[in-house]
Amino acid sequence: MPTQTRELRTIADAIRSHDRFLLVTHENPDGDALGSVLATKLGLEQLGKDAVMYLFGRVPLPAEYAFMDLTELHRDLPADVGERVVVALDCANIRRMGPETGFLDATPAILNIDHHHDNSRFGHLNLIVPDASSTGEVLHDLFQELGVTITPDIAEALYIALVTDTGRFQYTNTTPKTLRLAADLVEAGANVHRVFQAVYETVAFAKLKLLARALDRARVYEGGRLIVSVLLRSDFEDVGAEEPFSEGIIDHLRAVEGADMVALIREPPTQDGPTRRVSLRTTAEEIDVSAIARRSGGGGHHQAAGFSSELPIDEIASFIRQGYLAQVAGS
Repeated sequence: MPTQTRELRTIADAIRSHDRFLLVTHENPDGDALGSVLATKLGLEQLGKDAVMYLFGRVPLPAEYAFMDLTELHRDLPADVGERVVVALDCANIRRMGPETGFLDATPAILNIDHHHDNSRFGHLNLIVPDASSTGEVLHDLFQELGVTITPDIAEALYIALVTDTGRFQYTNTTPKTLRLAADLVEAGANVHRVFQAVYETVAFAKLKLLARALDRARVYEGGRLIVSVLLRSDFEDVGAEEPFSEGIIDHLRAVEGADMVALIREPPTQDGPTRRVSLRTTAEEIDVSAIARRSGGGGHHQAAGFSSELPIDEIASFIRQGYLAQVAGS
């Protein structure tokens, strides 16, 4: 039996044998994280399970996901956390859940469901599918194993996971299976137009002003092959933006002609968490930005990764340049 099939069945058996769950994902969640958490809650409740969604910190969710039914997403741990099985979704390592992870020591079990190729397999049980487009795609296979009916609400949550993590089905992680699944989800009730309008055509003016700051600060290195930009804490304050407003800005940098790799260094507008967060993207097959991120305790995908750092901005930029050059030299 293939390893992934065995892992899927083992995770499914663990879900069947427990009744109470805590669903967690990474800080600063994206569409795959939020879609996966919501879909899992709906799927487990359909099976008669008690599932609580939890996200560390007080940073607001990105405005583009405000249309999702996340009213039951808790920012405080439930009192019975030690009696709940933790389901970690779209989380490559424990550090990405936030700085307060002591609750994991008391949980009966940790089920780790993800698609990042560098996942540290921190769960008691792990279901890691690196060639899947998204954690949402992994969940769909798990739901089939569990006999979960794909209702319109579940379909839309999974579709959000797919469409955002594939860059609207344009990134290299888009496979024939991904496209077939997207069609199935639309047939099951996912509202494509509603998702597109909410996620991609509802932009706060403050986000546009933040984008202008990032574009103005962009610096070109290595003959235009590397672009690094910075968003300072003062930028967020000046334009009236929360940290989630920076989501997607790096994609504008990635579109620059001739750029193999881009980086966005940002200082969160609050003091909650690491001083600086860094996002990395590449369009070059020979560059693995997750390898660069791992050198600073982060991780991610081959073409999209990130890490946090307490270093000064100039030192972070130097670290990124060195990582880029090492990748190019090793290709």
